Amino acid sequence: MDRRKVLSQMRFRSVFIAFFVQFFMVMPRVESARGLDFALISAKELAAGVSVWAVMDARPVKEWEQGRIPGSISFSWETYTETDAEGVKYRTWPPGRLAQALGEMGIRETTPIVIYGDADTSWGGEGWAVWVLAWMGHKGPVRLLDGGIHAWEEGGYPVEAGTVGGRRRQADSYKVSLDPSVAVSADEIEQDPGRYVLVDVRSPMERLVGQLPGAVSIEWERFFEGKDRRPISSNTLEGIFAENCIPTGKIIVFYCTGGIRSGYAWAVSMLSGLEDVKNFEGGTEEWEKRRRPSGVSP
Repeated sequence: MDRRKVLSQMRFRSVFIAFFVQFFMVMPRVESARGLDFALISAKELAAGVSVWAVMDARPVKEWEQGRIPGSISFSWETYTETDAEGVKYRTWPPGRLAQALGEMGIRETTPIVIYGDADTSWGGEGWAVWVLAWMGHKGPVRLLDGGIHAWEEGGYPVEAGTVGGRRRQADSYKVSLDPSVAVSADEIEQDPGRYVLVDVRSPMERLVGQLPGAVSIEWERFFEGKDRRPISSNTLEGIFAENCIPTGKIIVFYCTGGIRSGYAWAVSMLSGLEDVKNFEGGTEEWEKRRRPSGVSP
């Protein structure tokens, strides 16, 4: 081969490799400070590449049965929480059991996952599901369907129904790399209360019986908006925090009764780029039974 032609090809390859490296080094990333590759995905984007993703439906099982994204797997908090040995309700399954369940679904720690709900009957379970994957140390990309099942249906995309469903995936094993930084316990809150800003996302009626000491009240419904119940923007979230005088420089801890609605608030905050946020998954259930036998403060 002509020497000049060889040199020309070599120069082309060098330029191409340099461009490739530079391009991917400067590409915007949605990875959070905790390493979770998490962002929103539109119904259109999901429909165009649905085969790439393991799709999880975070609504109650009966809603999944009545109409779902074809091939989606039911992953409702009602199924994967339990009352623990100390009588605390709504505790997320232990990591080992969750890993086994995910593996049986054909999901491993690197599987790309899309989660959807409706932020209504799901009680924010789609946010809780994202939190669970973050807690488990999921390595693959995780996307939340913007607008949930409503956006999917309004886009004219197909749905399926029935008691049997979910894309058939070959069973796999899920390797846990637990990330405790996304969670907090009653002990940690009690031992160092000045470190945290506690945000109670329950309803006013629930708060009548009491709150954790010093908690700020922001109802979880304020974390979504519109008929499709889409997560609020970072600007809207910033305004809500300013309205409630949420101070900077402290860790924000969301809580509810058992970590589901607060998991949604946590996920929306992560989408907005906040880093120092935690979900008190035990909620008032853990606080009352383990730390405060007489209940939460009035």
